Amino acid sequence: MAACGMFSVAEFMPYLTECGITPSSSQVHRLVSGTPERLSLPVLATLCHILDRTHTDLIATSAQNLPAR
Repeated sequence: MAACGMFSVAEFMPYLTECGITPSSSQVHRLVSGTPERLSLPVLATLCHILDRTHTDLIATSAQNLPAR
């Protein structure tokens, strides 16, 4: 968000609303202040659009080989 000149939830909310996403301010606060447990694909797509990033820029993943059962 900071790279896009947005430094508060209040600055970010209009962009979400403009894209048809209408979360509460507490939902947006949880989204921008930490790692959400769940994230819908429409919200992820909207975040990518607003921030001009790809999903791989926003989501860190790691894979591990598990032993056979």
